[in-house]
Amino acid sequence: MASNLISKVRTCLKPLKPFTHQGSSAFLSIQTFLCKSPQVPLTARFLCTRDNNPNSGGAQTVRRNIGQTNGQGGIKYRTMRHRQGELWEGAEDGRGKSSTLSQRSFYPKSVFSAGTAKKTAEMLKRKAALASEDEEDLEKKPEGRTARGAGKMQPPDRLLSAAEWRKLKESLGNQERFDIQMMNALFTSGAELGIAKSLLTFVAMETGTLSYELLLRYLTLCVRDGHDAEVFDVYDIMQENFSSLETGASSLFIKSFSRTERWREAINILNEVKKVFTPSPRNYGDVIAAAMLHGDMTTAWALYDELIEKGLSPHQETWEALFEGVRKTKEVKGVEAEAMSQSEHQERLQGILLYMRNNQIYPQHSLASSIKTWFESLTGQRWTGSWTSANLKGLCRCCGSELESIELTAEEYQQLKDRAMADIIQGRDVFKKTTPEELERFKAFVKRKPAFDVVVDGLNVANLNKDKSKQSATLLAVVSELERQGLTILVLGRKHMLRPSRSWERHNMNLIQQKAYCFFTDNISEDDPFLLYAALHSGNHCRFVSRDLMRDHKACLPDGATRRLFFKWQRGHQLVADICVRGGRTVRFQSIPSYDTIVQTSGDSWHIPYDDTDDRSTYEVPQQWLCLTQKH
Repeated sequence: MASNLISKVRTCLKPLKPFTHQGSSAFLSIQTFLCKSPQVPLTARFLCTRDNNPNSGGAQTVRRNIGQTNGQGGIKYRTMRHRQGELWEGAEDGRGKSSTLSQRSFYPKSVFSAGTAKKTAEMLKRKAALASEDEEDLEKKPEGRTARGAGKMQPPDRLLSAAEWRKLKESLGNQERFDIQMMNALFTSGAELGIAKSLLTFVAMETGTLSYELLLRYLTLCVRDGHDAEVFDVYDIMQENFSSLETGASSLFIKSFSRTERWREAINILNEVKKVFTPSPRNYGDVIAAAMLHGDMTTAWALYDELIEKGLSPHQETWEALFEGVRKTKEVKGVEAEAMSQSEHQERLQGILLYMRNNQIYPQHSLASSIKTWFESLTGQRWTGSWTSANLKGLCRCCGSELESIELTAEEYQQLKDRAMADIIQGRDVFKKTTPEELERFKAFVKRKPAFDVVVDGLNVANLNKDKSKQSATLLAVVSELERQGLTILVLGRKHMLRPSRSWERHNMNLIQQKAYCFFTDNISEDDPFLLYAALHSGNHCRFVSRDLMRDHKACLPDGATRRLFFKWQRGHQLVADICVRGGRTVRFQSIPSYDTIVQTSGDSWHIPYDDTDDRSTYEVPQQWLCLTQKH
């Protein structure tokens, strides 16, 4: 095994003073150090300059022993980015006169079903690709790919001597940031660590310095590939030579130290970070996982509580570490877990499930598997977990129990109505979409009419048919189907729809006005505030027909709880129409489940919807469930 390239950092010798630079150029002061690695074909003396203000890019920094940021900022570094599980903002729903609307199980899945948006996007992409295939072929030039690829830096596949690196740099025109770009290329290509070391050797000999930014890129490569011993050396050097570390370096050190026997040092780094800014959920998660693995459950739960108190949302991996902690601790030789009663630990972990419920968060499949394993491992409790789904009636296909209803309680409905009226319909931005006079005219109109069973967004529905000459016919078909079901209908439209045209046939529009109450807004107005007002004013039974997902309106609501309530109401009340024309016109509505998709428990059972879709949109809900039942 090759000796570490970075082995010692010693006090800067007087003869090296000419190499010392001042200012904000962000060069690491490694003073003097020898490289004695058999991987590198030469012995190089690394000379790096001290800079007390190394951070020149604006990122936050952690100043050792000083609880404030460096005024110069820091280098922004984003290579080690982690995907954060999306917090589900939607979550509770209401259900009205569902029995009066025909919906059969073979009707299209709800627009809110996980994977629907992805499938729709893929379908549209395929159609677009087919439509433009010939045009693209004509536009393509043989040299196109070569031209685009030209100029990209190709890293070597072996160690290079300083002379070879110099020759490579010259062949690329002696680029000013050659070292940074080459280290990036080595990272992207997954190159061996020895090649990156030889690059550092060349830069040190060529310039007499190693910049902070270059070492940060090298550090990232080390952390990604698990070269933790090398990370320790870089840490020692940076601690001695820089008064501050920017956020990227701190996060990388926390991650690397957390997966080694030196994991407690990661706590110290985390504490230094906290003096300057709030650590990320990933920072907390790395240390929590390390504490659980090494049996320090007190530290793990203390950090978890701190994370929650700061209003951060834990990563799925953090929850997974907590559910797996005890079992994994027993598997690690020589580690004894702290004493914590099963009942206490069970209460803490079930608290995580309730957090997921309250925040409409869905565990990914790997986390759901850990939850299942944990429940089944509880001594003497006889829990059994099964992967399942729910039918349209809201019954678990595994245990047969009834899931929570999508229908809002009277209290929830009143709360949502009050907030929606205040923040969406009468909010400060509403008159960008209408006028005070028109809104008052509409309110008076609604007050004079009976409560509606369904409100139709006329223009949105008409646009289901891409054939512009069929718009009024499409709207008429939907209204006719709703009338056939005996419903009281309101159609919202624009005044231009009343002018006879190819799109808006007079005969069709007359029939629509005979079958439904109609209100036509000014052509500059938007329909959504009117639709929401009419639906919410009519009562909890009233539904609405539109393909608009209303994400902007949900965002107007003041807090997460109200936004989740809005989304629950929306999923239980929004009808999305599909038009089929085969010998005759058939209108189908996408199915609306009778149950709420939320973590729920009845004491001796848990039902947990889990995210088994690679790319679930934020407004979609999972279709698969983990059913946990306790045998008595």
